[in-house]
Formats: sequence, C-alpha cells, structure tokens
Amino acid sequence: MTEAPQAARSSSELAKRVVSGVVMIAAALLSAWIGGLLFAVFWTLAGVAVGVEWAWLSSPDPRARRRAAQTVGLTLGVAGALVGLASYFAIPFWVIAAALAIGAAAAALLARPVYVTAAAVPYGAAVFIGVILLRRDPHDGLLATLWLFAVVWATDIAAYFTGRAIGGPKLAPRISPKKTWSGAVGGAAAAACAGVGVAALGGVGNLWPVALVALVTAVLAELGDLFESGVKRAFGAKDSSQLIPGHGGLMDRLDGFLVAATFVAAVGLARGGLDGAGQGLLRW
Repeated sequence: MTEAPQAARSSSELAKRVVSGVVMIAAALLSAWIGGLLFAVFWTLAGVAVGVEWAWLSSPDPRARRRAAQTVGLTLGVAGALVGLASYFAIPFWVIAAALAIGAAAAALLARPVYVTAAAVPYGAAVFIGVILLRRDPHDGLLATLWLFAVVWATDIAAYFTGRAIGGPKLAPRISPKKTWSGAVGGAAAAACAGVGVAALGGVGNLWPVALVALVTAVLAELGDLFESGVKRAFGAKDSSQLIPGHGGLMDRLDGFLVAATFVAAVGLARGGLDGAGQGLLRW
C-alpha cells in the first residue's frame, strides 16, 4: 500500500525536476545566444540569488540575516553591473575587487558573530564573473560558453542517472549520502565527450587538450557540488531554498557551475587575455 504513493511521489518529483531543468537550460541558452548586457544581467541575477541564499542560510538571527542578505544582494548587483559594463568602458579590475571586498566586510559585520556570511559575496560572484568574461570574446565567446554549459550539464545529468543505474560505493557518504563513485566517473566521462563534441562542431582542430580541460572541469564541478552539500549540512539545511520546483534553490543548481566557470575562465584568460578567453580555452 505504501509503495504506490511513494512511487507516485518519486515520479512527480522527477517530472518537476525535468521541467524545471528544461526551462533553466532554455533560458541559459537564449541569454548566451543574445549575449551582451542581457547575458550579464541574467547571470548577475543568478549570482545575486546564490549569494542571498548563502547569507540567508548562514545567519540564524532573522534581523541580521535580512540585513546581511540585502547587503550581499546589493554588492553582487553592483559588481555584476561593473563586470558587464567593463566590455564597454575602461573599468579597472581593482574597482570590482574593492566593491566585492567592501560588501563582504559589511555582510560579515551585519551578521556577526557569523562571519562566514562574508563568503556569500565571493561565492555568488563566482557565478557570473567567469562566464561573463568568457562570453565577451568576440570570436569564440558564444562557442566557449556553450562548451561550458555542455560540460557542466553533461556532468550533472550523467552523474545523476549513472549513479542511480549502477550504484555502488558512496563518493562521500558523510557529506552527500546519495552520490556514488560510479556517478562521478560517469559524469566525468560524459563531460569529456560533450566537450569534444561541442568543440568539434565549432571547428576546433586540436581536441585532446579540450578533452583534458573538460575532464578537469567535470571533476571540479563535482567537487563544487560536494562543497555545497557540506555547507548545507553545516548550516543544517536540506536545500538552499525552494525557489526551483524539484531542484531546491539556485545555490543547489549552480554549485558545480560556479566552480567550473571560474576554472574555465581562468584557463581562457591565462592563454587568450581579457578579450580572448574563449579562444584561449578552445584553440590550442
């Protein structure tokens, strides 16, 4: 008698997860295709949501929580605007860094003695800074952004279904009891294939370095997922919020993405410079 309702609930949750996932993927792809300020605004809002969720989870006092979350949101909004406008105006990087540092310090003071609330600022900023810098490349910005999406999504989807299908030893049972080694390996393998596939379709010639970067990106995305699970466990929360049906909060959905985007942008910037991060990532 209890199995049928439980199966129905499981099926309903999966349906919500799929529908919400499709909507988020479509929105991300549309923003990437349009690019420019719309893309910067889209990802800045995502970063603001992630930062506010962290601030909200970390502080138990309602008044301090509200003030810290407002400060984090304002700081990330300003930083996102500066990063987006940097494509059109000469805005020094130190101005953006200073805005983030001041906002983090203010959030820590408002949430004291829970000073870890300050981490909401760099954590939220990691959602948008890397991907905006990647997309601004006039030659390979769109391709590199789609490559990043494909690698992260392949990691997440393949890890979920491979883990459910194969099972086996747990990856980190104390942090996230449902994650398995089979899921992690399946996610990383799918990410390498997705990265190579997107790069090949985009006309990239030398694919071995791209496959290696995709593999490292997948591993970092999975570590980012585990880190966020550990943070939620430390804060005593199952989900970062109930913003997205079937998924929890944006912090739950972008935990791996923000780490992957930061790493990928760092590789691209190191090789291609500020206006060539996409080429630096994909053209070896």
